[in-house]
Amino acid sequence: MTQRVVLAADVGGTNIRTAVVDEKGGIHARHRWQAELHRLHTTSADEAADQVLHALEESFRPLMDTPDIAAVGIGFPGFFRGDSGELASSPNLPSLLDFPLASRLQAMLGLPVHVHNDALAACLGEFRFGAGRGLSHLMHATLGTGVGGGVIIDHVPYAGEGGMSMEFGHLRVVDQDQPDARHCGCGGRGCLETYASASAVAARFAEASGRKGITPIEIHELAGKGDALARKILEDAGSYLGQAIAEAAKLLDIRTMTVGGGLSLAWEWLYPPLMRRLEERVIPPHRGQIRVLQSTLKDDAGLLGAAALALDPRP
Repeated sequence: MTQRVVLAADVGGTNIRTAVVDEKGGIHARHRWQAELHRLHTTSADEAADQVLHALEESFRPLMDTPDIAAVGIGFPGFFRGDSGELASSPNLPSLLDFPLASRLQAMLGLPVHVHNDALAACLGEFRFGAGRGLSHLMHATLGTGVGGGVIIDHVPYAGEGGMSMEFGHLRVVDQDQPDARHCGCGGRGCLETYASASAVAARFAEASGRKGITPIEIHELAGKGDALARKILEDAGSYLGQAIAEAAKLLDIRTMTVGGGLSLAWEWLYPPLMRRLEERVIPPHRGQIRVLQSTLKDDAGLLGAAALALDPRP
């Protein structure tokens, strides 16, 4: 390989996806390791740390023979202190606090390691290699099990003082005092995540139809076949998403938002109500100015964002 290459990892609760990625975003090799990190929820800090490090080391092992690896980049579900690589906390691993993930893994692998929040990594992937290429600023949302978000300001990923910027899924789209406001895992009610995540769409459809165990993909297929309830649930998700984007645009004055994650595949049902609600809720100078784009990277946004962290680490 003539181009510089890095190792990248997109860490999820069940699987760790790794890849060898070049400077242009080309993926030369892939590997998937079943880590089951979500099962560490009740373990001690030392046990969680050892198992996380072991899982990451094992996930990279099949790719370590690749010549001339320059660095390692990781998108990890948690909040990091700036660019230090120190995990302040993780909702999935509550016992793991103030953990120097990057430096500990760097000592094990013998390579520079750069790590950030997984949603911010997905934003960076879209910014560098996807629908956000060529921009200076970008907001990104991932519609998966939850709703994650990230933001790029003047070409630089912004994590906030405590690593918790752009907690997009926890913007309130329904007044929490309303009796029907849905409960969220954050402890609040009425959060976007409870209406526009893939899991929320599946839960709302199951409640309304009585059909248990139906998946978001199946709901999307039903909508395509004319099922009125499936369409309504997806259109509602799009409408709430547009409302949240309007609030974020008021705060940040960033004019482009990309949307990825599994639920974004139902774009034909999400997008029209999204834009209608967005135009209703933005301030007048923003009307007609906010673009919302479907991800072009799909499942690889987080992986390519992790690679971008390694290719161009910020001071």
